[in-house]
Amino acid sequence: MYTFKKEERLCSKKLLSKLFSNGSSFLVYPFRVVHIPESGDLVFPSQVVIIVPKRRFKHANERNLIKRRIRESYRLHKEEFLYSFLREHNLKLLLSLQYIGKEIVEYKVIEKKLLLVFKQLNKAYAEAGSQSN
Repeated sequence: MYTFKKEERLCSKKLLSKLFSNGSSFLVYPFRVVHIPESGDLVFPSQVVIIVPKRRFKHANERNLIKRRIRESYRLHKEEFLYSFLREHNLKLLLSLQYIGKEIVEYKVIEKKLLLVFKQLNKAYAEAGSQSN
């Protein structure tokens, strides 16, 4: 349940280019979120890529620290706040979490903001689902 397997990571160049060329985006500081529904046969309800730009954080240890905190928060909260909604609405999702903050923030802040991201995603797809019905 609280795992983050290889199949949940977005690595496919084809899917990544599809996500960034056709995806919708929104901001929940310190994240820029790009998402697109996927009709393909994904093993998990969502595939995610986590991006921390080298331009803002020159040192790899800083980028890795931020990515670790984001991955940990995602791993702990995805089932309750994202996967349950996606399964309920029979959706598959490609997701990009891009860290656009200027400084390294505490884990608690990342966790709180990631929960807001999940809520906003759920709201967006709930509205899209109610419009199509």
